[in-house]
Amino acid sequence: MKIEDYFSEIQAVVNSCPAVRLTNITFEKRGTYEGFIRGELFFVDNSILHFREFIDVEKTTERLMYAYQYVDHSKKLVFRYDDTGHHKGAGIPTYPHHKHEGSEENVMSSRAPKLREILEEIELHIQV
Repeated sequence: MKIEDYFSEIQAVVNSCPAVRLTNITFEKRGTYEGFIRGELFFVDNSILHFREFIDVEKTTERLMYAYQYVDHSKKLVFRYDDTGHHKGAGIPTYPHHKHEGSEENVMSSRAPKLREILEEIELHIQV
């Protein structure tokens, strides 16, 4: 797969979500197989998903870095998934993958979700 194909997949996932009201997404090609995606998705209840992915699709779809931060209409953190290495000593079995739920301090184990799964979780919060 080429990076443009992955970019198209991401755009299709976003377009298929009925709760998304407005998008602001940039796709940066960093080679034939690598790219960086940064975006904001604005939902019908005025909540926002801020996300970024650095991806390599040469052999498999491998996210080299990701963060998905979802905030409610008042900008309060609902959840954030990321693979930042700032919780190394916290005993998280899925390190560096983790989830913050409701606050920065509430950190739990998590696998690395895909954007489609994030949007499904958001739809449960919004109840579209």
